[in-house]
Amino acid sequence: MKKIIHHLKTREGFLRIVLPIILVIVLILVVAFSLNHSKKLNPNEAKTKAETFVNTYLMQSGQKATIKNVVKEYGLYKMTIDITSGEVESYLTRDGKLFFPQALDIAKISQGKAATTDTKANAAAATPSATVSTKNSKPSVELFVMSYCPYGTQIEKGILPVLAALGNKIDFQLKFVDYSMHGQKELSENLTQYCIEKEQTAKLQDYLKCFLVGSDSATCLSQTGVNTSKLATCVSKTDKQFKITENATNNVGYQGSYPGFDINKTDNQKYNVGGSPTLVINGQQIDAARDSASLLKTICSAFTTTPSECNATLSSASPAPGFGTGTAASGSGAAGCGQ
Repeated sequence: MKKIIHHLKTREGFLRIVLPIILVIVLILVVAFSLNHSKKLNPNEAKTKAETFVNTYLMQSGQKATIKNVVKEYGLYKMTIDITSGEVESYLTRDGKLFFPQALDIAKISQGKAATTDTKANAAAATPSATVSTKNSKPSVELFVMSYCPYGTQIEKGILPVLAALGNKIDFQLKFVDYSMHGQKELSENLTQYCIEKEQTAKLQDYLKCFLVGSDSATCLSQTGVNTSKLATCVSKTDKQFKITENATNNVGYQGSYPGFDINKTDNQKYNVGGSPTLVINGQQIDAARDSASLLKTICSAFTTTPSECNATLSSASPAPGFGTGTAASGSGAAGCGQ
């Protein structure tokens, strides 16, 4: 305390300690005054302003965001924004001057998490690996996704190294949720991935590795040597068989406001699949963490006799939701599309 008082008695101490505090207070007052006295936008005006800002300054070239709804919350406008790879919630001040890309719920983030300098260890401890109670000599692993759901792509990025490590020790099948939340592009991509798995199975993992980085299907088909003529025939036949495009166009078989995708509908009903992702191992729905190390441990818990391949060392960093190669702060597998 004496040291602080001593510094305050000098000009340098005053500038270093008191002046920054005064500037912060002034800034808060200016912002508060602005928010209280500026002209407030109505919801439609707020939507237009935010959508223009996001598409002009925040989206990559060729991509377009759409604001789906605007509501008042905490004295701000809360918006649900479709950013092509998923939906995010953002906020705009009611005068349209300040845009907040994301709100962090302090209570949820803080709950149950003690402070630590080792954040990776803390994340691993917070999410223990799930285990499978039903055992099998060759476990069946079924992963239900929507091809553009950011949380579906997250677990796919996490499971690919596991598939490479375990090889034919497991029976893996990529399946699709029986409705689509991400437009025509998702219906088309679901069909593409289904047909690659069905008729060119050996190409699927390499295709997914490429597609999950940048969502550029055409480039990935070329790079991985997929027979595009054979693929097109399969896609057309499957589309007609399950009436994917026809039903979407004619508003038939929708679940709420979302078109159906009925290729794996029987299995969706069998396992009570609610959204993307849903992981089913040996017929048991598993809520697993999405990093490769945790997924390996979870899947290996389904063996009657654990093979040596389960000793592989894989990354414990959780892939970030959406496309790309980044990582997330936690290995939690809680979020999903439609759940």
